[in-house]
Amino acid sequence: MAPLDYRKSGVDIEEGNRAVALMKAEVKKTFNDRVLSDLGHFGGLFRADFPGMKSPVLVASTDGVGTKLKVASMAGDYSTVGADLVNHCVNDILVQGASPLFFMDYIACGKLSAVTAAQIVTGMAGACLENGCALLGGETAEMPGFYSPGDYDVAGTIVGVVEEACVVDGSAVTAGHSIVGLPSTGLHTNGYSLARKVLLELCGFSLSDRPDELLGASVGEALLAVHRSYLGAVGPLLAHGLLTGMAHITGGGIPGNLVRILPNGLGAVIDGNWPVPPVFDLIANRGGIPAGEMRLAFNMGAGFLLVTPEPRRVIQILEEMGESPFSAGEVTPGQGVLFREECHGKIG
Repeated sequence: MAPLDYRKSGVDIEEGNRAVALMKAEVKKTFNDRVLSDLGHFGGLFRADFPGMKSPVLVASTDGVGTKLKVASMAGDYSTVGADLVNHCVNDILVQGASPLFFMDYIACGKLSAVTAAQIVTGMAGACLENGCALLGGETAEMPGFYSPGDYDVAGTIVGVVEEACVVDGSAVTAGHSIVGLPSTGLHTNGYSLARKVLLELCGFSLSDRPDELLGASVGEALLAVHRSYLGAVGPLLAHGLLTGMAHITGGGIPGNLVRILPNGLGAVIDGNWPVPPVFDLIANRGGIPAGEMRLAFNMGAGFLLVTPEPRRVIQILEEMGESPFSAGEVTPGQGVLFREECHGKIG
């Protein structure tokens, strides 16, 4: 019997080293003068100096890509999921007014492909560059027997900073404040278990199919559309002090996320009359899914919500930047988040 080694047990250290070599150049493009370490160290070093800030507060968040990775696997294209992850995390700390400093990733798989891992990290690096943060380090774990060959899981942690006096936590939200929405690019990174069940199992679509409802796009293109970052759009609004609250619309939809920033005794009424990307109508109609369930599973075209006492000025600034903001509703006395057609006799 031939002696066993690590590679024969399913872990290929050489492939891991090749993955690092393939991604190294893209990662180093994200480094700035605050990064004091190189790839390969046990920890990433980042200089914690914040010129011009009196009382800097660090804001951190961790998230994953979820079952969107199954679609990427079916498509054989992992070029977008790294950007999905970075942008998702950027948005999660943006709601508190923070700008990103650095990002760290974790990739786990059953059998490592250096090319696939490098493709994922290259997407992360590109998004880090666009958001002005460093890809400080990460970990790639090959775990045969735990993940099947071809399966990848991707997660990451972001750290950002905000001046303590400028933290946006919803405490300044009052009844009468308006809610302004920014459009999503599609599902972003939530609701994929339901979307796959309807489109790929119930309807039997392939990723290359182009149903009429998608107006020329393929199912794969609609499902892999990149989760956008809202940092560029929201930054100028924060600089003007125009926002009292923000919500990143992820799992739980508007009802589950907007309520997280509303003070006790306040609710919201959502108009729900903004343009909805066709992929949501396709899922709802082909799956026979009620509107209430769709609103809990998906962002329904509203990827980020802004609470403000000055909606006209906010919309004007956003439109001047080329954004397409929309009036999404208002903060009201009461509890919970209702859509306009649900609220007869329920608010006061």
